[in-house]
Amino acid sequence: MNQAKSKSPQTRPLAGVRVLDMSRLAPGPYCTMLLADLGAEVIVVTGGRAGVPVSTFSRGKRFVALDLKAEEGRAALQKLAATSDVFVESFRPGVSARLGAGYEDLSGLNPSLIYCSLTGYGQVGPLAQEAGHDINYLALTGVLGAIGPRDRPPTAPLNVIADFAAGGLTAVVGILAALFERVSSGKGQHIDAAMIDGCMSLMAMHYPVWGQAVMPERGSGWLAGSAPYYRCYVCSDGGYVAVGALEPQFFLALWKDIGAGDPPDQMDMKAWRLIEETFARAFVSRPRDHWTRRYIGQDVCVFPVLSPDEVWTHPHIKARFPDADADNVPAIPRFSRTVLSPAPRDESDQSDAILTEAGLRPDEIALASPAKERASTGWSGWPPHFKT
Repeated sequence: MNQAKSKSPQTRPLAGVRVLDMSRLAPGPYCTMLLADLGAEVIVVTGGRAGVPVSTFSRGKRFVALDLKAEEGRAALQKLAATSDVFVESFRPGVSARLGAGYEDLSGLNPSLIYCSLTGYGQVGPLAQEAGHDINYLALTGVLGAIGPRDRPPTAPLNVIADFAAGGLTAVVGILAALFERVSSGKGQHIDAAMIDGCMSLMAMHYPVWGQAVMPERGSGWLAGSAPYYRCYVCSDGGYVAVGALEPQFFLALWKDIGAGDPPDQMDMKAWRLIEETFARAFVSRPRDHWTRRYIGQDVCVFPVLSPDEVWTHPHIKARFPDADADNVPAIPRFSRTVLSPAPRDESDQSDAILTEAGLRPDEIALASPAKERASTGWSGWPPHFKT
């Protein structure tokens, strides 16, 4: 990290931090996009058949293609790692080492390097070498077994839990913590960021109550859709509202507005059928946006269920992020002094410039980054192209 740089209020928090990203697909590139948003210089290593990062996460990054099967390509990677603060990879355990980019290889050249391995099952354990995706990590950790309807198979909530929350975000936490610790120790370390570990951490509040009244089984429970004041209701136009009136004051205010008679005891499960029927009858009588307008500022926790393409026109989202849209999600979090904004995406090959900056001669660049690697787009899997 370049400590010599003075930080003005407009300097991003991670200015001066260099990240070398050899991850693929989604969780790792999401992690390094967040680091880039925070001001880190991120150099993405492409090439080979392992696939390319999902394009969505490419903002603020530079791309260099290397032939890691060639000695010259491995040497170039090690030269870049020698001047980096963070290295991120997402291969199965042992693959990076076979490419000359294992933790022992790179930390030997750069003892202060923070090396993050982001995988599904972690670096050790019987499943460490198994293939997997978000849905598999959710299955193994009990997340999938706890969500979805009771009368149908479990339903994966897109891939936001394991890939991005338990994977990418957890890796960012580890990297930031290791960078902070390095200030006092002067040493780097290896971060074993496993998506199953992140899933288990996210379930900390729910594991202890499984099988109890609050969470008796999949698709049933206080937060799983059984409680009539914590679920979605259909409206007259086919839209939905999400009701989250868990606290007594919110429930009483909502009941006072659309209920009938004295408010029932919301914690008495025998009253839930009455509450559900009352709320369902009320909400289906008007369109979704009627309820949206009706409950603004009313402290009843009733909000519209927006489709992804509606998010960007909602007044609150527009007020917080006027320039955000589906292709330009906000940079997070917000700081009091530091202004974050998404950097533009430039996925052009910058191998010559990056390797020249690293001190390679033109003949060395030609061997380390041949044309065949620069032309390789691999397979990111996103978005998939279906036949209809």
